[in-house]
Amino acid sequence: MKDYNLENRKYIIVGFLVLILLIFGIRLFNLQLSDNKYKESALSNAFLRKVTFPARGLVYDRNGNLVVFNEPAYDVMLIPKDLGKDFDTLALAGVLGLTREEILGKWEEMRRQPSYSAYTPQKLISHLSPEEYGKLQEKLYLFPGVFVQTRTIRDYRYHAGANILGNIREVSQSELENDDYYRPGDYTGDLGIEKSYEKTLRGVKGEELLMKDALGRIKGKFEGGARDVAPVSGKNLTLSIDMELQEYGEQLMKGKKGAIVAIEPSTGEILALVTSPNYDPSLLTGKERGRNYAALNADPQLPLYDRSIQGAYPPGSTFKPSQALILLQEGVVTLGTAYPCYHGYVNGLRVGCHGHASPIALKPALQTSCNAYFCWGLKNFLDRKGGNRDELFTRWKDYMVSMGYGYPLGVDLPHERRGFIPNAEFYNNSFRGNKWSANSIISISIGQGEILATPLQIANLCATIANRGFFYTPHIVKAVEGEEIDPKFKEKHAPDIKRDYYEAVAEGMRMAVLGGTCKGANIPGLEVSGKTGTAQNPHGKDHSAFMGFAPFNNPKIAVVAYIENAGFGATYGVPIGSLMIEKYLNGEISESRKGVEQRMMSTNLTGGKN
Repeated sequence: MKDYNLENRKYIIVGFLVLILLIFGIRLFNLQLSDNKYKESALSNAFLRKVTFPARGLVYDRNGNLVVFNEPAYDVMLIPKDLGKDFDTLALAGVLGLTREEILGKWEEMRRQPSYSAYTPQKLISHLSPEEYGKLQEKLYLFPGVFVQTRTIRDYRYHAGANILGNIREVSQSELENDDYYRPGDYTGDLGIEKSYEKTLRGVKGEELLMKDALGRIKGKFEGGARDVAPVSGKNLTLSIDMELQEYGEQLMKGKKGAIVAIEPSTGEILALVTSPNYDPSLLTGKERGRNYAALNADPQLPLYDRSIQGAYPPGSTFKPSQALILLQEGVVTLGTAYPCYHGYVNGLRVGCHGHASPIALKPALQTSCNAYFCWGLKNFLDRKGGNRDELFTRWKDYMVSMGYGYPLGVDLPHERRGFIPNAEFYNNSFRGNKWSANSIISISIGQGEILATPLQIANLCATIANRGFFYTPHIVKAVEGEEIDPKFKEKHAPDIKRDYYEAVAEGMRMAVLGGTCKGANIPGLEVSGKTGTAQNPHGKDHSAFMGFAPFNNPKIAVVAYIENAGFGATYGVPIGSLMIEKYLNGEISESRKGVEQRMMSTNLTGGKN
């Protein structure tokens, strides 16, 4: 009789053996093909693949002056597996001028990194000085598994423009995960053009294949270097910035909070981008970078905050030219339309104004910065008989967006803010029962209320008026070595407003300089046109602002100066903005205005160090 139990047991045993073989097969596959640890171990026993880092691209200003260049830096690297049990930590500490405890602390910090591996090069110490490097190089034979990696760090010819230039730092874990270019300990751009043009500046890494002996000591290049791959240097950048003008602007803004933006209207190239308070870019290089960054980050004056592109301010009366353009284009006013102003707008509520002739037409209203004129204009725009309030306000908002307000302009720097231009839905949600009218929001007609703009956006409006109706996206980089500039910076943007209306607004701004609120900007021979702004500030003293361009025909520069808590626009905005125009166009400040220059440079409005 057949024993079925024995037959079944046979199949179980065979199945069990097959399962064991399958497990061994899978494990062998993993060891040979999938697990890099053993592959790395085998390779690292005989060879060291040493990365050679490319020189980072240089940076020049618009006049060909070298701005950012490279200096050598030396990092102490090691392969933990090759150190051996008798590795002399105390001797290494002595060579590097450190205590044993300091070395062990750095060792433990290295081991805590998520990318740590005993089989691949790890960074122990960054930024040896040339003297420290020389001492270590002499004793390197005593420390198998240790080598020096040569890199470059940034150095600066000018102590200005930190917000533009940015800096470099070690890559983060997320950057390691998102970009195959990087390895643990690599550097990447942080802030400014170093960040926005990182892939252009960083170049392409090379590699040296070095032979090792049984003790892990490097014996020379494999096959005489025949298999080495040379690095490719990063591409050089030419900025649109005039670094001498940038330095000058930072000197004018010492002891103040705010920003200066200067644009070449015909190209959109940014000539100066000043934020204050600022810092010396050289603070964020070398061994002290981390400590200095922490101090800057903790500073209550916020020197790392770029007010030129991130500061969202009420534009105040610098907003009035944009309103004049909309009112003319919509046919709400003509150049002959006059509105009453008896020290302000009075129509169920009151918006104050200073003394001037009344009634007043559009150009004189720009000349004298009449609040009432633009309040009446907005009321007549929104309260037209038979018009739909929400549709009309949407049309108003669309005009503002076409002029560059309400959204980032797209400057080639990181972290640009959008400002704020409200829409009908915003007010429908803000007022109970949608019960709002022009009177409810009348302050937006003079750049107050909910309106917020960055200094860059205000400067862009000024450049658009200077061009009589078009602008190019403002940008910092003028040229990239061997490449065409991004096409978006050559695209002309033209709001749907007639050129004649821009001409009329430009003439009103010229009148403001010749005999209005901007008289302090009347520089003989330069034909400056301008507009002041005194922006109310719910948190303290009013902000002082000025926007202007010159010459009147074929303008070369459009400038905005915005100084926080500085009072009337004519007090600080006009002098600082007009000095920037004069410095750029004439190369120097006339003797008759040296006193103004000295007063602006020496005035401290923050109470801190000047």
